[in-house]
Amino acid sequence: MDAPHSKAALDSINELPENILLELFTHVPARQLLLNCRLVCSLWRDLIDLMTLWKRKCLREGFITEDWDQPVANWKIFYFLRSLHRNLLRNPCAEGAAKAWVRGGHAEHTQVRKPPTLLPRMCLKSQLVDLVAEGYWEELLDTFRPDIVVKDWFAARADCGCTYQLKVQLASADYFVLASFEPPPVTIQQWNNATWTEVSYTFSDYPRGVRYILFQHGGRDTQYWAGWYGPRVTNSSIVVSPKMTRNQASSEAQPGQKHGQEEAAQSPYRAVVQIF
Repeated sequence: MDAPHSKAALDSINELPENILLELFTHVPARQLLLNCRLVCSLWRDLIDLMTLWKRKCLREGFITEDWDQPVANWKIFYFLRSLHRNLLRNPCAEGAAKAWVRGGHAEHTQVRKPPTLLPRMCLKSQLVDLVAEGYWEELLDTFRPDIVVKDWFAARADCGCTYQLKVQLASADYFVLASFEPPPVTIQQWNNATWTEVSYTFSDYPRGVRYILFQHGGRDTQYWAGWYGPRVTNSSIVVSPKMTRNQASSEAQPGQKHGQEEAAQSPYRAVVQIF
């Protein structure tokens, strides 16, 4: 005769300690947790809504480290934004005949020898990013309004000056412009040191209803030479990021300037050393 069990088997998975259930949930895909598991019962709903679970999932996915010390307002939103984190601009260096870029309403077929792209005369190329198609649902965009970080790199040829310009617009589903970043054009004189410059801007607390992002950049050469002598542009990016507590002036500071200077916070341009 078998010896009696010292403890009866569990009648339900819900009899497991909550900490064990949380650990099990960290291995379930996030969308399944919300679309299926959360509907099973009130216990599962309450556990899945705990910020502790989503912080554990962030740790397991490598989105944070054990020594993470930055404040996060909503770990669930942080998790989904980190899982979607990527450059939303395709072909950011405009390789291969600048595929994915549009100029003047037609696909860009300008010759591209190697990145960065050389833009002749006045040439503006653009991309339109559909945020919903990229996985950012409407409630996420309208309720939490994550930061939208835009960056671009430009430089002139050493023997030819150029004018560079950039325009980024956040638009509604009906293509109405809700927010815009369009810094003054930058003109670089002939016989320069061909230094690469990064331009960056973060859209924060923008109006509700943003569904599209238009990114347009380009320029022309100042000598009007025939061929590809305009600004060189490369490594363009649009990244949707969780809102983090940070010092905006510090992140924009110019080399040699003290953090917190008003000029640093206002200017999007930051000259850097040669990267190519």
